[in-house]
Amino acid sequence: MDKEKIEYHIRGLLEAIGENPDREGLRETPRRVANMCEEIFEGIGYSNREIAEMFGKTFDMEYTTQPYIVMKDITVFSYCEHHIALMYDMTVNVAYIPNGRVLGLSKIARICDMAAKRLQLQEKLGSDIAEIISIAAGTDSVGVKITGSHSCMTARGIRNTNARTVTKTLTGQFKTDSRLADLLD
Repeated sequence: MDKEKIEYHIRGLLEAIGENPDREGLRETPRRVANMCEEIFEGIGYSNREIAEMFGKTFDMEYTTQPYIVMKDITVFSYCEHHIALMYDMTVNVAYIPNGRVLGLSKIARICDMAAKRLQLQEKLGSDIAEIISIAAGTDSVGVKITGSHSCMTARGIRNTNARTVTKTLTGQFKTDSRLADLLD
């Protein structure tokens, strides 16, 4: 990530909207924004496969006979690639059918978080999470449900503050068995 370039352009943005980037409250803003971008867009620097490798710690299923694993209400936020607007108050529900091994539970949340740290569409985020879980857990059966608010809907444009977007990505058995897909609700 080119933080110097971000600082340069944020300074230009401040000037373009009629602000004085040299006034006390804004002097360090370009640097702060560059640091923020490095943090909130960290996922851009990794492919789905690399994220799966980073957070793919699995354990033998010898201690469980569960036919599926479900984790709900994982909180994430992201930024819409159309407006660079915040997608917030997002919860992710993930379910998968293990193939002899299970992911560490914290790894599921870490995968969701890292995939969200990109310019995204909510639909793409669900697909990315499903693909990463599939690679990391070695399974073709994954379900992902995301519910979230988008500031491009709530803070600008139509300004409908109650609008929530719900998306589901279903692969393998989750796609063909509605009872499994219902685990996400």
